[in-house]
Amino acid sequence: MVRMMSGAGERWPRGLLDTNIMILRSVIDPAELPDAMAISAVTLAELSAGPHQVVPGDHAELARRLDVLQRTESEFDPIPFDAVAARIYGRVAGAVAAAGRTPRRRIADLMIAATAVAEELPLFTTNPDDYVGLDAMLTVVPVTRPGA
Repeated sequence: MVRMMSGAGERWPRGLLDTNIMILRSVIDPAELPDAMAISAVTLAELSAGPHQVVPGDHAELARRLDVLQRTESEFDPIPFDAVAARIYGRVAGAVAAAGRTPRRRIADLMIAATAVAEELPLFTTNPDDYVGLDAMLTVVPVTRPGA
């Protein structure tokens, strides 16, 4: 079980935002997010790929994804996935495998987790189950998924 920390009624001074938070941020209650927010370069990579995965002709979805990407680029200076995070990634992948899950299908999530561990930041996400098996090294702060 990932070490989950309740965001309700508690203010976090700093935190790393998962990609799903960036996608949903306009409809997430800001009180559930940290005062100082950061993102990983991996999140920027995922958001950069998003517009290229839109079904041709879906102009509204393309515009939405471009808006999220452009807002993210203008607001954040991403934390790089550096050599320290890369070394931590090995431990993260091992912990996930030990929990009976497949790290290969979660490469981006686990790289974001490794960045959070390297920077000693809690990770804010609407998908806390993505981080099962990492409780010994990562603090996950679950954020309410809008419409859930």
